Amino acid sequence: MQFAPLTFLKFFAIINTSKEREEMNMMNTTTIFFDMDGTIADLYGVEGWLDMLIASDTLPYEIAKPLVKLNSLARILHRLQKNGYRIGIISWLSKNGTDDYNTQVTKAKTDWLKKHLASVDFDEVNIVPYGTPKQNFIKTENDILFDDEEKNRKDWTGKAYNVDNIINILKALRD
Repeated sequence: MQFAPLTFLKFFAIINTSKEREEMNMMNTTTIFFDMDGTIADLYGVEGWLDMLIASDTLPYEIAKPLVKLNSLARILHRLQKNGYRIGIISWLSKNGTDDYNTQVTKAKTDWLKKHLASVDFDEVNIVPYGTPKQNFIKTENDILFDDEEKNRKDWTGKAYNVDNIINILKALRD
């Protein structure tokens, strides 16, 4: 997985992958988005995670264990992409992070993806300021979000699911 250089707009980072798709195709294709923290990465299971984040320590983002079987997830995502789906990430930066810390968090999150989902060629990775409305990234009414936060799911105008049964829901899309 290769990432293009980071683009920052005051606390805002969008990492575009080197894979480009035609704009028209993007507008007609369903994107499946994943939140990271609490959805695919167990940030909240890291002992002392909150104290570390308050101290501007990126360790919790680096050592968070996967919350799903990532080899199964990767295989399903490959098949979905072959079937025309786009795959993306929408993840928040740490609350009240400085510019420098947000840069470090962005690197930690992208490194986590490279380590745990290296074979997945994400169509887009959005690491954005804490609280950014995730529905801002919807491209089609069919876009899907997996997120552990209920408010994000409620605000999403497409289909949104909690973290339960990610694999089974994706398998149903695949078939």
